[in-house]
Amino acid sequence: MFYVYLLQSQAAHDQYYVGLTIDLKRRFADHNSGKAPHTSKFTPWHLVTYVAFSDQIKAVAFERYLKSGSGRAFARRHLR
Repeated sequence: MFYVYLLQSQAAHDQYYVGLTIDLKRRFADHNSGKAPHTSKFTPWHLVTYVAFSDQIKAVAFERYLKSGSGRAFARRHLR
């Protein structure tokens, strides 16, 4: 399975992160332990939501969409 996930910083509530992984538990632990350079300055993180895909192409497309302007608006209305 491929997981597209949305994190929110508990330290800076206006900071969100969208990512894609095949091992959600390990990746979430990496974000909270500071191993992911892009998210290390806003630890700890809270998992807001995730969506599981069996198709990698669809997962990549959904992650890309959530990182776009209209995708961020969708996430604000429906996922947070």
